Amino acid sequence: MSYIERIIYFIDSINEWVGKLVSWLLVVMVLNVFLVVVLRYVFGYGAIWMQELYVWSHAIVFLLAAGYTLLHKGHVRIDLIYREASNKYKAIIDLFGTVCFALPVIYFIFIKSLPMVERSWKVFEKSAEAGGLPGLFLFKSVLLVFSLLFGLQFFSLGLKNIYSLIYEK
Repeated sequence: MSYIERIIYFIDSINEWVGKLVSWLLVVMVLNVFLVVVLRYVFGYGAIWMQELYVWSHAIVFLLAAGYTLLHKGHVRIDLIYREASNKYKAIIDLFGTVCFALPVIYFIFIKSLPMVERSWKVFEKSAEAGGLPGLFLFKSVLLVFSLLFGLQFFSLGLKNIYSLIYEK
């Protein structure tokens, strides 16, 4: 296994593991939504923290599973030209998109999120709602983790495309 292949395998393994771990959060989220509905409409009881919990869970699933989805080619793409193209052409398009669009946008998200997350950690920010969840600073930190995981997966995709251009015919 070449050095490039080892890096690709390592990054892919991280996002595979995170994706599978985060998928269990969906079970918790569904149970939470079910409980919120039953408590509210059957027993007339509502709790802000339970409602925030499923909203936060939903956001965490989307953010942390983005790299996993990219790894398994689950993101939407426009296949008008791409579908019938050769593997070399696809590799060039993917590499161009990764270097010129994806990585700069992810870097921008990370850089712009960092001050907000730092401020949130300094005051251990909590929900603005009375009875809301206390760990808003942790929730905001997921933006940085998203940027790292998604950025790593795009880096892996770029390496795969470079490898494909160099070694495949």
